[in-house]
Amino acid sequence: MAKSERDHLRAEFVSRAGWGDAGERLLAGDASFRKYFRLSRPRGSAVVMDAPPPQEDVRPFVQIARHLIGLGLSAPEILAEDVEHGFLLLEDFGDDTYARVLKAGGDEGELYSRATDVLVTLYRAGDRSLVPGLGAYAGDALIEAAMLLPEWYLPEATGRPTPPEETARYVAAWRECLAALPAMTETLLLRDYHKDNLLWLPARPGVKACGLLDFQDAQRGHPSYDLVSLIEDARRDVAPAVHAACLDRYIGEAGIADAAGFRTGFALMAAQRHARIIGVFVRLLRRDGKPDYLQYLPRVWRMFERSLQHDALAPLRAWVDRTLPPELRRIGAPS
Repeated sequence: MAKSERDHLRAEFVSRAGWGDAGERLLAGDASFRKYFRLSRPRGSAVVMDAPPPQEDVRPFVQIARHLIGLGLSAPEILAEDVEHGFLLLEDFGDDTYARVLKAGGDEGELYSRATDVLVTLYRAGDRSLVPGLGAYAGDALIEAAMLLPEWYLPEATGRPTPPEETARYVAAWRECLAALPAMTETLLLRDYHKDNLLWLPARPGVKACGLLDFQDAQRGHPSYDLVSLIEDARRDVAPAVHAACLDRYIGEAGIADAAGFRTGFALMAAQRHARIIGVFVRLLRRDGKPDYLQYLPRVWRMFERSLQHDALAPLRAWVDRTLPPELRRIGAPS
């Protein structure tokens, strides 16, 4: 197969970084434009992140990675970088993603407890957890992200565009829900904090045993958001006992004074995240030709419905019940 211009650029970057003698194999791609390649040679290995501009920008990853390392967490060390062309050479954390370890029978409670402790560490760091210039994932930003539900899922379910007045009612429902959000100290949000982006590094002590990836979209916001991402995973059912234990662990270890307020925030962040993901999966189908994510929709709908039962979500629950009754929640369900 002929090499593309991108392949040649990556080879030049690898050579400049001193790894030109290494073998290369594709590790993974994801729902974005990024790809990862492992470089291997007798004296070690490293990983190349190939994030082509203008669709991708590696600078946030570099900034956040170094910040997390400074907080005592396990983000990959940046070994070399070519920001202009979108290449990074990263420390290789190996193949033991949480997803793989769990599938092989790893201790779910231990893995999720360690990942929860990472989030506790960020909360305890207070203002030190925040990176200058980060945007806030709060208020209108949360609503804007959740707009993927009426913009992509609702038309797919009903077969017609969402009327503007229905979209306006959806926004109004969200504004009313978020107005009930108890005040809480903001913390760094990694934004995609789940089993596919976490590496199990048991030889490292404490929170360092949880390796971190895919945090370039980090922002600041409600401290429950990443916990939602972790224990209400679109692609995996987390045991109810583990879910409850992680929520209790975070509240206790972080020293959250208003536990009820935190749980309200958790329900709101869960509803927002699930609404967004439901829309994302349909967008991946219709815009990007990626139907594989539809298999996860029934799970996300179950978690979305559960979050909507919280009293603080009553306005949104009413909108969903009226606009998306149960028979319209079946996209992706086995026939």
